Amino acid sequence: MSSKRDYYEVLGVQKGATKDEIKDAYRKLAMQYHPDRNKSPGAEDKFKEISEAYAVLSDDEKRSQYDNLGQAGFSQQYSPEDIFRGADFESIFGGGLGDIFDFFFGGGGGMRGGYGRRSIKGNDLLAELEVTLEEVARGAEKEIQLPRTERCATCGGTGAAPGTSPNTCARCGGTGQVQRVMSSGFGRFVQVTPCPVCRGAGSTIATPCRDCRGSGLQRVKRRIVVKVPAGISDDAQLRLRGEGDASQNGGPPGDLYVQVRVLPHRIFKRDESNLIYDLSISPPQAALGADIEVPTLDGNQAISIAAGTQPGSIIKLRGKGLPKMGGFGKGDLLVRVNVVIPDKLTSRQRELYEALAKESNVGVKGRRFMGL
Repeated sequence: MSSKRDYYEVLGVQKGATKDEIKDAYRKLAMQYHPDRNKSPGAEDKFKEISEAYAVLSDDEKRSQYDNLGQAGFSQQYSPEDIFRGADFESIFGGGLGDIFDFFFGGGGGMRGGYGRRSIKGNDLLAELEVTLEEVARGAEKEIQLPRTERCATCGGTGAAPGTSPNTCARCGGTGQVQRVMSSGFGRFVQVTPCPVCRGAGSTIATPCRDCRGSGLQRVKRRIVVKVPAGISDDAQLRLRGEGDASQNGGPPGDLYVQVRVLPHRIFKRDESNLIYDLSISPPQAALGADIEVPTLDGNQAISIAAGTQPGSIIKLRGKGLPKMGGFGKGDLLVRVNVVIPDKLTSRQRELYEALAKESNVGVKGRRFMGL
């Protein structure tokens, strides 16, 4: 249901508008497009769009998230139900959240009745997982252990002791809600509140389960296998649907979000899908060239150092990096050449370096040559 237009544009207000300005703008538009008043095609869709915009911009936290993340990022964080949950429509319509939920998400009769008890998704969980660069290169299956809420194994989640069953609440008839019909300038509305007897559960328990004490839920430690895709980046987040906490009223379980941390490697540095390896060579090898083996994630590989190689030169080994996410090829291994100057010389090495300096007609400490 999420609007594709900017919420501020939908309500016709500036980004810095106050709460009162947002409420006034919504009230005027709601009077114009409310389906009880406006029977023209598209009026109902317009009413839903402005109501969604108001639900976000009238809530400080949601508005801040929207301003920071933008429309696309905000829609990934909030479901349509989350957007409307907690929104203040009562001061405008004289009704409550139940009115808006049923109008937008069903429930028998739009904004004028037919309210049922809604299941609520369980809590989402967050866990961290450390992986090595080798595991990034090949992909891996890792096991994590975390505490989460699950349905009680003893009572099957009913909350009632084995051999007994919950009783339908006599006050609300099992709906978990009580209703009060109200009237306003928009028409008739139903104000819905949780049943005070069963607290919204729709049932009462005479003999609670001993293990969960009537809640129907237990806290357990669970081992979960996480499939790490090849090429995953550091700080990426994997979503495991349905692996979060169980719902308190029979709704779907929450999700598990796994934050991936790629451990530093002792040899390689990572640059997206490329790897960087620092190779140290001696001055003679840089000047004369050499054949050297360097490590890769697949084993050692021979490379050729060209004569006259300069410090900082890069030798590229194509396809020896990390897989690119999505399976589109692999990065490269970039061998960065460092020429290491010896800090101590034997007498023979000193003689040879002095001879080279003389042949090159360059001055060195303690020696001067022609032309300098």
